[in-house]
Amino acid sequence: MHQQLIIEKISGVLEATDDAYDEKLTQMLDKASRIFVAGAGRSGLVARFFAMRLMHGGYDVSVVGEIVTPSLRKGDLLIIISGSGETETMISFTKRAKELGAEIALISTKKQSTIGDLSEFVFQIGSPEQYGKVLGMPMGTTFELSTLLFLEATISHIIHEKGIPEEEMRTRHANLE
Repeated sequence: MHQQLIIEKISGVLEATDDAYDEKLTQMLDKASRIFVAGAGRSGLVARFFAMRLMHGGYDVSVVGEIVTPSLRKGDLLIIISGSGETETMISFTKRAKELGAEIALISTKKQSTIGDLSEFVFQIGSPEQYGKVLGMPMGTTFELSTLLFLEATISHIIHEKGIPEEEMRTRHANLE
């Protein structure tokens, strides 16, 4: 029962998400010198998942907050994942990135927010009314799972559009596991 409930909810959110977003995000990724991703809590886990997939696709990508993350500079892209667009640490990162001249993209449940207002583009996943209380999907689960699937579909779009063979991606996969 709950499995079907989750699948139906996420399907509805993704159906309400702009179909052109994968193309727009791909353009932003391709234009950037380097890509930085950030998110707090479970949104941070989604950001890490996306960063790994971008690396497999050949992008120069870093996760904000890791000990080996380089300094951000003009020409870089910072992608923030925040359901509310109001996460304090993400607001600080966004303001600093803006000062440094990086382009900023927010992935969120709503277009209007502190981070959204500082961003060049907001990818609104679903519509705000889809994020009320959902039985069996507490505390942001709907946003995180929908965003994960949206970003994985974007990677699929990139792989297809660029013709990146899985064998090539596999050469970038971690081999010290």
